[in-house]
Amino acid sequence: MTSANDSAAAAEVAPQDVKPIAAVKILSRERNLRYLIGVRIGSQGGDGLFEVGLASLFFFSPERASTTAGVALAFAVMLLPFTLIGPWAGVLLDMWQRRSVLIWANILRAGLVLIIAGLVTAGSYGPLLYILALICLSLNRFIVAALSASLPRVTPRPLLLVANSIVPTMGGVATLVGAAIAVVVRVLAPGSRIGDGMILVLSAATVLTASFLASRIPKHQLGPDTKVEFSQVRTQIVLLLKGMVQGAKYLVARRTPAAGLAIMTVHRFIYGITFVAAILISRNLLADPADADAGLAIFGAVLGATGVGYTMSAVITPFMQRFITPHQWISCCLALAAVSQLLITFTVEVWSVVTCAVLLGLAAQGAKIAVDTIVQRDTADSHRGRAFSFFDVLFNAAFVAAAAVSIALLPDTGASTPVFAGLAVTYLITSLVYLKSPTEPRPV
Repeated sequence: MTSANDSAAAAEVAPQDVKPIAAVKILSRERNLRYLIGVRIGSQGGDGLFEVGLASLFFFSPERASTTAGVALAFAVMLLPFTLIGPWAGVLLDMWQRRSVLIWANILRAGLVLIIAGLVTAGSYGPLLYILALICLSLNRFIVAALSASLPRVTPRPLLLVANSIVPTMGGVATLVGAAIAVVVRVLAPGSRIGDGMILVLSAATVLTASFLASRIPKHQLGPDTKVEFSQVRTQIVLLLKGMVQGAKYLVARRTPAAGLAIMTVHRFIYGITFVAAILISRNLLADPADADAGLAIFGAVLGATGVGYTMSAVITPFMQRFITPHQWISCCLALAAVSQLLITFTVEVWSVVTCAVLLGLAAQGAKIAVDTIVQRDTADSHRGRAFSFFDVLFNAAFVAAAAVSIALLPDTGASTPVFAGLAVTYLITSLVYLKSPTEPRPV
């Protein structure tokens, strides 16, 4: 548990006065924060295993998704349903205890993944598999929104940026570690349904561990402090609709959270195009298109490089807060993302694609850390669940849009000099526009 002196010290100093090492020391003594980190690692690590299991089935099987349209349409099918359903998740997060959400959503997800594992092992790839996969991915986004909304409840306010540097990054790294483990299993058992089934069973076990860790957090610790009670379906619908409208108006009125969400939506759109390109480049350009397992291995290296960038962001972002504001750091990250696109504009080789992944991972996670901090800092707890659900929905909608645009922009090899150059310019313009946006929230 955190000592009274440490908590008092954290509450009395400004964020820039707390050295990163001292901040980490204080945070490490927060017992409930440690449990929440464990929940995030388990949930997102299991998601990494699950997503690579799906990628192996949908994108890196010889008979599936070898074209730009195939990859893009698969992403659209997977993301569009819970992009549309997602807005309702935030209102529910503000009505239910977030701890209960983290426990039961993970238990449900684990059960569904085990069913999917059975279908895969038996070689059953019908509509039921797609439906269950969509439900699992939707639950994961619901869980991630609950984790983000819960973080301020277990973190001293002056250390929120440091916590946002460490905790979500650890979750992102856990996703990539889970993905790397899945790739190793898949490469060791090429074309094996047993191998794909093993990946999914590991995912279910990891998610169940996250559920257990969530149960160790005190019942009302994660909030919200007040919840809306309703007794009939009509009332539920009215409350959900009003909640979404009020949440949107609130974020726009506060200015800074809305600007952060908008800028990350643009980033997600560009990142989505690059992600589709990375799959196509790994499968059809840097490997023999007929050898799907070789393409998966290269794509696994790209994911690993992205994880390196994520990890670097956890170290660099808290250090940079001593010199510049989160607002300025976001602009710097967007400029770095432009550099990553310029690199693959001039050459598309394994080394350049991997280096691009490192830089883009650093830029993406660094910007997200700062945006998370701004949204958490400038959004009341009663609206925070809706804010992060909006965040998640905008991310997914931007990715779906990027997948659709990729069909028109990218060749089947994934490499296009004009497209990558255009993405670099878009990143630079976005960086400059955000730098001139409001830096202080408007009182509401």
